[in-house]
Amino acid sequence: MSEWLKKKCKPCEGNQEPMDNETIQNMLKTVDGWAYDGGLIVKTFSFKNFYQTMEFANAVAWIVNNEDHHPDLHLSYKKCVITFKTHSIDGISENDFICAAKIDVLAKIAQ
Repeated sequence: MSEWLKKKCKPCEGNQEPMDNETIQNMLKTVDGWAYDGGLIVKTFSFKNFYQTMEFANAVAWIVNNEDHHPDLHLSYKKCVITFKTHSIDGISENDFICAAKIDVLAKIAQ
């Protein structure tokens, strides 16, 4: 995972192809607990209460905005489901894994 933490997301428009399934499966081994489902990488984070869930979601927003690479967040009382897909290339890119790794570090601090 540490290799991802050193990287910064880069614009993908028109200059990158999405990762193939084999590459995605290999990359998933480098991030903790993320899965590939329906063309997205996804992970569910659980918390003790709504306040912690919202605190986490706001911190995620700060990280991904800094990377200029934005996931979909699905919030409920004690859960935050995060999905990534690089929309500009209609698939998974390195940027998705960079953000996933940074969010994993945040989750370890938050829980």
